[in-house]
Amino acid sequence: MSASVPHAIAIIGSGATGYTAAKALRAEGFTGSITMVGSERAAPYRRPTVSKELLTGSKSIEQVQLGSAIDGVDVRSGVTAVGLTDSTVLLDDGDPVPYDALLLATGSRARQLDLPGHVFTLRGVADVEPLHADILRTRSLLVIGGGLIGCEAAAAARSLGAEVTVLEAASAPLNRIAPAAISQMYVDLHADNGIAFHTDVAVTDLAEQPDGTLLVTAADGRSWSAGTVLVSVGSVPNVELGAAMGLEIGSGILVDAGMQTSIPNIYAAGDVAEVPNTILGGTYRSEHWNGALDQATRAARSMIGVDPGSLDVPWGWSTQHGVNLQFAGWTGATDEYVVARGSVADRRFTACALRDGRLVGAIGVGFPKDIRQIRSFIASGDPIDRDLLGEDWLDRPHAVVR
Repeated sequence: MSASVPHAIAIIGSGATGYTAAKALRAEGFTGSITMVGSERAAPYRRPTVSKELLTGSKSIEQVQLGSAIDGVDVRSGVTAVGLTDSTVLLDDGDPVPYDALLLATGSRARQLDLPGHVFTLRGVADVEPLHADILRTRSLLVIGGGLIGCEAAAAARSLGAEVTVLEAASAPLNRIAPAAISQMYVDLHADNGIAFHTDVAVTDLAEQPDGTLLVTAADGRSWSAGTVLVSVGSVPNVELGAAMGLEIGSGILVDAGMQTSIPNIYAAGDVAEVPNTILGGTYRSEHWNGALDQATRAARSMIGVDPGSLDVPWGWSTQHGVNLQFAGWTGATDEYVVARGSVADRRFTACALRDGRLVGAIGVGFPKDIRQIRSFIASGDPIDRDLLGEDWLDRPHAVVR
């Protein structure tokens, strides 16, 4: 190893990003000290299961843990980093962690609404048991927010026998990643499973009723009641430590393609990082599982002077009522979508997202190989003839979905 390789690496965050980075450092031959600090007491686990298998109780935390301990990594669980110097992580237990290189894998936290009274949020394993128990106690759940986590939690609660209602501020659920037709497919899917969806809802108040139920009121006067309320309106990246150090901050901590921040020996990866989009230009923040793993590996390599390689085209998935949706690239509600296989009406399809005539992403149900193939096309940066999307890959005529 070169003289520039650090002797001591500190990782703040013991989730998938931190764990994967530590594992990659050892796999790349790094023999120096690694200290991983995490405020969660649980061993690293698969966070996507929080709103699915863990919430339903179909799997235990032990069943979704990432793996065994990593050789020679000092893991400090249940402690929180409260400050940084240029060579030391300061912890709330008073025991400092020295470093030559630092990875901020601090993730994100659930966004809160300014509402009176007690409501639940769902971000980590510590949130699961209280919410699960309350759903079983009240047998009714009202979800504020129709994004991925809100919809998954709604499906999980319904499988537990609860009456479930979802309120979405936008005109359609999943509108960050899907066009209207696919959003409507999910409204119908939830309706088929007994869940009521209401859109264009601006929640203004929450009040406890004499019978113990919670009454949620919207700006237009509509109201709904339930025994349990879950707020699922997105996340906020935990940039505070980086900001206090003077790192450049956008929608997250700004990094280059090697996950290096504006301070050379500090890196960031996962939910907290805003990374360059080397294919479409600009930057983005990935909040999905594969992004955490990919960025962690790139950061680990960069920290020890190994070529990090190119970031993968991001992808993610969501399972609701047994239907597994996969999406890749940078899809948006306003893109043009071309169905290259199957049918949205049949809930089995692959749709390609086009923006200004360029392939930027894909979304589909039932054809994971298509999603992998489309990711490779996006990564190549080669122009795609829109009229060949069906014929060239899938031998099916295409149709535009708005």
